[in-house]
Amino acid sequence: MAINITMPALSPTMEEGSLTKWLVKAGDTVEAGDVIAEIETDKATMEVEAVDEGVVTEILVAEGTEGVAVNAVIAVLAEEGEEAGEGAAPEPVPTDAVASASPAPAGAGPSRAGGGDAPAGGGSDSGSDVRDALASTPMKLADVGEGERRIKASPLARRIAALQGIDLKAVTGSGPHGRIVKADVESAAAGAGGAAGTALVPSQQAEIVGPGRGPGDLILPQVLDDRVYAPGSYELVPLDGMRRTVAKRLTQSFMQVPHFPLTVDIQLDRLLAARSGMNAAAPKGVKVSVNDMLIKASALALMDEPDCNASYSDEGIAYHKSAHISVAVAIEGGLITPVIRDAQGKSLRQISAEMKDLATRARDRKLKPQEYMGGTFSLSNLGMFGINDFASIINPPEGMIMSVGAGEKRPIVLDDGTLGVGTMMSVTLTCDHRVIGGAEGAQWLAAFKRYVETPEAMLL
Repeated sequence: MAINITMPALSPTMEEGSLTKWLVKAGDTVEAGDVIAEIETDKATMEVEAVDEGVVTEILVAEGTEGVAVNAVIAVLAEEGEEAGEGAAPEPVPTDAVASASPAPAGAGPSRAGGGDAPAGGGSDSGSDVRDALASTPMKLADVGEGERRIKASPLARRIAALQGIDLKAVTGSGPHGRIVKADVESAAAGAGGAAGTALVPSQQAEIVGPGRGPGDLILPQVLDDRVYAPGSYELVPLDGMRRTVAKRLTQSFMQVPHFPLTVDIQLDRLLAARSGMNAAAPKGVKVSVNDMLIKASALALMDEPDCNASYSDEGIAYHKSAHISVAVAIEGGLITPVIRDAQGKSLRQISAEMKDLATRARDRKLKPQEYMGGTFSLSNLGMFGINDFASIINPPEGMIMSVGAGEKRPIVLDDGTLGVGTMMSVTLTCDHRVIGGAEGAQWLAAFKRYVETPEAMLL
């Protein structure tokens, strides 16, 4: 019996991914455990292994396809001795995956290197933004038909056609069995009115009812109006999986998590002196950074103030038993937060080596999901860019995130009341008020400041 190979869920939060590369082709025999494809999620590129043995009879989703939904059928495997086409037919590929996998007809616009749809006609591609905004949002539209003949069109193609006023009866489908997919509607829109005809004016914006939303909630598609930005005056780069996910989750966090900031100045002179001494005495190749020491201090402060090592849920507040520190790392197209687990029990040398490895593989998008998920606290350091102070958006389900500014020479009042110069650093702690109150946040900052200003305490 035929075996369907589906798009795997490579992390608990994964909803879709990009099929970047096939390592097998139709007719190849595979064994269980063989690597058959490479999948790019919003955070990393990972290998997919076959879970059954057999012969690949059909590749349903071409490599380079973006937005393939989890559990979509991407290929078919026949068991040994079975003829191609025998057994159960593949389950339908979800709409977005079919639309993305279908080849674009001539005139649909060039593809941009790296994947994604480029603007049709060289101007504003507001329809592309609408697709991105609506691709995962249910919208009920009536079946399209003409007499006894039902026009085959994907739901996504219908949504775009309805928003842009395209008559599907006049569109020729390029999908399986003549099905109309999004590329066909794009081509028709470009031919009917060019880029200028695809921009939505406020009266055309649709009310979208999605999961958890009521019919009174108006979600406005994020589109560019040609009356504001002239066609051809900009280049529209399609969102990749990471940028789309970051936009979605941080918007949700900023809107749904009641947060407040706490800022404190910390003197770094003793920490910098301790770091210089440790690096001078360390074996060749070992170099502890200020960031490594801040990771350690954060973890120890979480152990001192366990009420702050917490996450909110509707069932209750989860108080974590260990400090797993997420560290923001800037990569091409966004950022990722690899996690130093059980940081309170690791030496500075261990933290340094682990952070270097995680950051390198993060930039190559080679992290495993367990290496960038499960943090209990986040650290974001922009001091190396000369930023003095800033406030970060909480990374749910974590309860706090700390923003670290640059260390700089400032005038300070010494213990004897005279003026002096010290190396000072401003940090801002953003707290989830559902979990952490102002007093708890202040107590955690006091503990963190104590470890930074007396670094010998980290060694006890």
